Amino acid sequence: MPSKSPAQTLLEKADKKANSSTGWFSSSSTKYEEAGDLYQQAANAFKIDKLFREAGDAHAREAECREKGQEANEAANAWWNAAKAYKRGHPDLAIQALTHTITHLTQGGRFRQAADREKEIGQIYLQELNDLRKACESYERAGEWYAQEDATATANACYKDAADLHAELEEYPQAIARYEQVANGSLSSALTKYSVKEYWLRSSLCALAMGDTVTAKRNLTKYSSLDTTFSSTREAKFVNILVEAIEAGDTDTFTGAVFEYDQVTKLDNWKTNILLKIKRSIQDEPLLT
Repeated sequence: MPSKSPAQTLLEKADKKANSSTGWFSSSSTKYEEAGDLYQQAANAFKIDKLFREAGDAHAREAECREKGQEANEAANAWWNAAKAYKRGHPDLAIQALTHTITHLTQGGRFRQAADREKEIGQIYLQELNDLRKACESYERAGEWYAQEDATATANACYKDAADLHAELEEYPQAIARYEQVANGSLSSALTKYSVKEYWLRSSLCALAMGDTVTAKRNLTKYSSLDTTFSSTREAKFVNILVEAIEAGDTDTFTGAVFEYDQVTKLDNWKTNILLKIKRSIQDEPLLT
C-alpha cells in the first residue's frame, strides 16, 4: 500500500480536529483555530506537490473553520488563498472563492481590497471563461468601489474596460456613457488629459457603429466645447472623414482614411473590429437617392 503524502496526513489530522468534540478545558473557537492552521499547512503541502485543486479545497476548509471561529480577516485571506490555487485550472471555483473573500471584505468596510478581488473576477471571466457580459459587470462593480475609495485612476481604468466590453457586446449607448464618464474624469488632471481624445474617439466609433452619424457629429461638437484643442487632433479629423464617407456611402474613402490613420497610429484589435463592423454597414446600406 503506497504511503500517504505529508499533505494527505495533515489533511486527515485537520479533518479529525475539525470534527472532534470539544473537551472540558478547550473552547470550540480554539478547536476551529487549530483545525484551520492544520488545513493551511495541508494546503501548502499540496502546493509543493503541485496539486492545486487539492490545495484550493484545503484552503476552502480552512476558511470555513476561520468563519466558525469568528476570525473574519483570516477567513477572507483563506478564501483568497483558495482562489489563487483554483486559478491553476479551475476558474469557476476561483470565482466562487473570490466571491466569499469579497463578502468578508465588504462587511469589514475594506472596499479597496474588495474592488481588487472583483477586478480579478472580471479578468477570469474575460480571459478564462470568455464571458464578456459577466466580465463587464465585475469591472463596473470594481470601478464603483474604487471610486468611493477615491482611487479615481483605477476606477477609470475599470470603467474603460467595461466600456470596451459594452461595445463588443454591441451595447453602444452604455459604452458611450462610460467613455464620456472616463473622459470627464480625466479632463481635470494634466496627467490624464492626454488620454481624453482616445476615449472620445472610441465613443465616436460607437455612435458610428450604431449607424448614427447625427449623434456622432453632435458629440464631436460637444467634445470640442469641453476641450478646444480636440477639433484639431488626428482623432477628431479621422472621425469627421469617417462621418462624411458613411453619409456618402463611400467605402473607398472610408478604407483610405482607416489605412492612413493606421500608418501613424497602429489600430488595436478593438478599433479594427469596430471599424470592420462600420464598414460592413456602409456596404449593406442602400444609397438614399
